[in-house]
Amino acid sequence: MQEITCFKAYDVRGRVPDQLNEEIAFRIGRAFAEVVKPRQVVVGHDIRLSSESIKAAVTQGLLDQGVDVYDIGLCGTEEIYFATSYAGMDGGIAITASHNPKDYNGMKFVREESRPISGDTGLFDIKALAERDEFTPAAQPGKLYPLDTSEAYVQHLLSYVDVASLKPLKIVVDAGNGGAGRVVDLLEPHLPFEFIKIHHEADGHFPNGVPNPLLPENRVAAIAAVREHGADLGLGWDGDFDRCFFYDEQGEFIEGYYLVGLLAEAFLKQQGPARIVHDPRLTWNTIDIVTALGGEAVQSKTGHAFIKERMRLENAVYGGEMSAHHYFRDFAYCDSGMIPWLLVTGLISRSGQPLSQLVAARMAAFPCSGEINRTIERPADVLAKIEANYAPQAQSIERVDGLSMSMGDWRFNLRMSNTEPVVRLNVESRGDHALMASKTAELLALIDA
Repeated sequence: MQEITCFKAYDVRGRVPDQLNEEIAFRIGRAFAEVVKPRQVVVGHDIRLSSESIKAAVTQGLLDQGVDVYDIGLCGTEEIYFATSYAGMDGGIAITASHNPKDYNGMKFVREESRPISGDTGLFDIKALAERDEFTPAAQPGKLYPLDTSEAYVQHLLSYVDVASLKPLKIVVDAGNGGAGRVVDLLEPHLPFEFIKIHHEADGHFPNGVPNPLLPENRVAAIAAVREHGADLGLGWDGDFDRCFFYDEQGEFIEGYYLVGLLAEAFLKQQGPARIVHDPRLTWNTIDIVTALGGEAVQSKTGHAFIKERMRLENAVYGGEMSAHHYFRDFAYCDSGMIPWLLVTGLISRSGQPLSQLVAARMAAFPCSGEINRTIERPADVLAKIEANYAPQAQSIERVDGLSMSMGDWRFNLRMSNTEPVVRLNVESRGDHALMASKTAELLALIDA
């Protein structure tokens, strides 16, 4: 039995061809059919050079097991989420490796209603079956159909904003290597915006580097374009555009944490009091905004499967993670990299304030360190040491995800990576940047000791 090494906690991700290739993809398609038992599955692919051939192999695996396959073609992951729910499919598979290097590829899976499939909800069952490679073809193979949901998808995106009230903003859009460019082009005729498009054309050779705006070197072009054109804001996306990143009108990159609060505000002002789900890493700004607007902030463990599950449980209208994942109830509780920026343009238009002003007060009220990663030998021992050190002064201790400790005027979250010997630290304070900075340095000294 051949071990398949490209299965991760939430999806499939591996180097082509040694970790993921057409033969493995074919087996994954058959295994998906066996585990999920769908009648109809939607598939689509990103711009990577290997994506079409891997999609064809997955599709063949599904067809051999009697599943009808609906192919939406080139797409972002969120379009698979949308199509699965919109067209009433029993499952969906996006062929993508998001922000990984160009020689990688992967898959993201959902069940009916776009419910996520991850390690504890069937993903490792798919892995085990694919490794055994023991399948009986269906008596009747499935059929392959094209499916175009792009118009319905665009109309759904537009439903999040009052288009008539939008101001004629100038927006820099950096599609990385073109993944998000196609959807921007589909939206453009409906919006009063002038788009300055950079790295816009789809190119699977990744001439502009890996599509990951979290890397500072990948922000340079967008920042320069915002400043050169006097744009109102700048946008960037990862490869499958389920994450969106923002630059203000001065070209400053905005920490994802403050976007969670901003989007919570947009929803609560639009729809009135509702539940908002957030992760435990940085919390005070979100709680403050949600509470002030009559909503209820609900904390969930970090990770898309946990956030989505909690949102369904709470009937939450929106969920946000500081990692730039934003989830929407009316989008099948899934994450989108398109809805966030539309909501933000609505806020800018209504408030008459630039983006820098919309976040400046929040950044001053709750300054944060941003996530700091440290590779260490024994992460569990480090967490125990940190807890023992701060326990005497802690006003609250939580273990929703890792260790969160609040000292009243400052707090931190320290969590271990699921996949590597790394701890991730986030620190914030109430209106005291110097305190946040000194406590961050203090914690790092203890971690590194």
